[in-house]
Amino acid sequence: MTDADIAAALMALARARAPGTFCPSEAARALSEDWRPLMGVVRRVAATLPLLATQGGVPVDPAGARGPIRLALDEGRAEGGHSGT
Repeated sequence: MTDADIAAALMALARARAPGTFCPSEAARALSEDWRPLMGVVRRVAATLPLLATQGGVPVDPAGARGPIRLALDEGRAEGGHSGT
């Protein structure tokens, strides 16, 4: 599984849920039955995408945050385009 696979899963969820949020574990679960080991890389890849990560409603770095986070399409960054990973 590549970063591009993970990015595609994250962005598909973000677009499907916009303007709402989703848990990064949803992307991991869509990619593998054994999803827990993917959580670190899913969060790392999320940090490179036009996604807004929040914890308790406060913006956080998805790669560095500890505990549950929510992701949403960051409309400001998404409009400017993204070159990918």
